Amino acid sequence: MMRKTRFLAVFLMAVLTACAGAGHLSNWHDESMDFGAVKTVAVMPFANLTQLQQAGGRVRDTFMSMLMATGGVYVLPPGEVARGIARAGIADPTAPSSEEVVKLCGIVKADAVITGVVKEYGEVRAGATFGNIIALDMSMLEGQSGRVVWTASAEEGGVSMKDRLLGPSGKPINDITVQALNEIINKLFK
Repeated sequence: MMRKTRFLAVFLMAVLTACAGAGHLSNWHDESMDFGAVKTVAVMPFANLTQLQQAGGRVRDTFMSMLMATGGVYVLPPGEVARGIARAGIADPTAPSSEEVVKLCGIVKADAVITGVVKEYGEVRAGATFGNIIALDMSMLEGQSGRVVWTASAEEGGVSMKDRLLGPSGKPINDITVQALNEIINKLFK
């Protein structure tokens, strides 16, 4: 009986661990917002909660390129956004207030502002096994009112059960970053 209980406990732990390595995406849209009216966006510097200092900048640059490549909106260049932030006097560009968003959008002529938070980025270990992970949250704030009209979260990568059993075979950080950002962009204007 003890052997069956131990086997069942190990089996359940394995299943839960395997589920933890799967991707995750959540999404919310303001139903009253006309996303078709958004033609120009300013992407703010992303907050970085990781130990890798460049994570926020890397993810922001990749996101801006991918969003521009969709052809759905014009993404203001980072230098223009930085000048607008300075002219608007925004103290923390990673978390602007509603008033600051309205002021910035008036200065740079943007319809909306996108903010982001990189929560995890890089290598993660589980015992002797490792893999790459990214977890991030993003929001869109409407330029005329400064209210949040869209949010999304994504998490990709990690250590899967296959990695634990057969050795590390995780995807490169660039691949999982693109995968997570693709999921977010696909949900942005739907």
